[in-house]
Amino acid sequence: MNSLLNDLRRAVCSLPFAAAVLIQLLILRSSGFDSDLYRMSVPLVCTFPYTCAWLDESKSGFFRLALPRTTVFWYITGKYAACTVTGGLAELTAALLFIRTKPDAQTPENLPLIFLCGALWAGISALLAAVSGSKYPAYGGGFVVCYFLVILHERYWKTCYFIDPYEWLTPQQTWEFGTAGLRLMLGGLILLTGLCYGVILERRLSNA
Repeated sequence: MNSLLNDLRRAVCSLPFAAAVLIQLLILRSSGFDSDLYRMSVPLVCTFPYTCAWLDESKSGFFRLALPRTTVFWYITGKYAACTVTGGLAELTAALLFIRTKPDAQTPENLPLIFLCGALWAGISALLAAVSGSKYPAYGGGFVVCYFLVILHERYWKTCYFIDPYEWLTPQQTWEFGTAGLRLMLGGLILLTGLCYGVILERRLSNA
């Protein structure tokens, strides 16, 4: 448990987190919530705070010092939870600052969706980092997956609105149980991604 709290503290109280908030705030001030620039920037900016934490510790060997102080479960949970929470929190903080500093801005209908989208894309990027062992998929992988889903929806499966990342941020369709259904879907995807991340990272740690 201490490992989880330490990871969260390190992730929030960091320059990458502040940079993510600032960059997203500047994007919002230049284009607003409804722009393609903002929607496509979310899967990229949310990766800044803590997506590569495990890679950094793996390359430096720090994880060998950290593991004896905790369990493998809490070590992995701390890395994934800190990554997703700070990814979503960076997006939500930028959105709230934008609304506060620009009173005439149109407030999104569901701010929790901004947090969940940031958390999901940060988690997906962390999973890609664990699979590849490289920072390039970590920082760019979520953006590529997002772009692929947008193209897939717009060009081929227009009726499958649930695969459209733009729809996740600003719902235009009628969801089962309303936006609560969308929140449940995003939450489930975050948990599923976390399970995959845990399995892969546990194998990497056992082989290290």
